[in-house]
Amino acid sequence: MRPLRYSINVTLDGCVHHEAGLPPDEESMRYWTAEMQRADALLFGRVTYGMMESAWRRPVSGAWPEWMDDWQLPFAEAIDGAKKYVVSSTLSKVDWNAELLQGDLRQAVERLKQEPGEGLFVGGVTLPLALANLGVIDEYVFVVQPVLAGHGPTLLAGLRERIQLDLVDRQDFRSGVTALRYRPGE
Repeated sequence: MRPLRYSINVTLDGCVHHEAGLPPDEESMRYWTAEMQRADALLFGRVTYGMMESAWRRPVSGAWPEWMDDWQLPFAEAIDGAKKYVVSSTLSKVDWNAELLQGDLRQAVERLKQEPGEGLFVGGVTLPLALANLGVIDEYVFVVQPVLAGHGPTLLAGLRERIQLDLVDRQDFRSGVTALRYRPGE
């Protein structure tokens, strides 16, 4: 069974807004590229799918935008080419190597986890909360930003039950960011 990994940037005060942390640098982009490459497919809710598509989909021209630095290209290539599943009750179709996941969320995710492969990646805020409440996330990766945001959506706000986590890996970045990898405890 392939694991479902939830990965997200989070500030010291728990904010998970995508602009609340430090701007990406070469080291963090290498980390996120490796996370994308560890996944056979990405699982997004509607909002995260739209946000990622607008930032990381290769333009029709085939050339990446001029604002993109060379060190961002491996991440752009990884996310652009990845298989994606989108959970939405309002979208009727998706593209960008994506398909809609429909029906019972638990059953759909369990079906994806049963397929062969290295793992599934989920990002965002709302969908991961639903998945955590269902108990189907196998690994949590929090990339902790040395910032106090003071506002914004917070990590897994609304979680119904406490989840005990065991630290399995830690990576410190030169910027002061720390990536913490956890698995649910017994």
